[in-house]
Amino acid sequence: MDKHEKINYIEFPAKDIKATKEFFTTVFGWSFIDYGPEYTAFSNEGIDGGFFRSTLSVSTENGSALIVFYSNNLEQTQGKIENAGGSIIKAIYSFPGGRRFHFTDPSNNEYAVWSNVEV
Repeated sequence: MDKHEKINYIEFPAKDIKATKEFFTTVFGWSFIDYGPEYTAFSNEGIDGGFFRSTLSVSTENGSALIVFYSNNLEQTQGKIENAGGSIIKAIYSFPGGRRFHFTDPSNNEYAVWSNVEV
């Protein structure tokens, strides 16, 4: 349901839309609808959004907002990311309330995964 003046959609740059789609499908089980060769959209993944073809990427080093996924098992999720071609750019570390790590997708966009589940 669309809610007045609430965040509704998010868009990310993607250097390689096909590789990005394969990565998110493999790791997180996402599905996509293509709107031509320059754009693909996802829905029902916590928020709806899409990827547009671009040579740019998002990273906290450049001041970008950080999209953070949740996992019941950080190590398992990290393994899926690495096996699908993602890169771990900050190893798992603890913070008050949980643990997390940062990774990049095939288009070099930065994300994080966190968990409040103790090992």
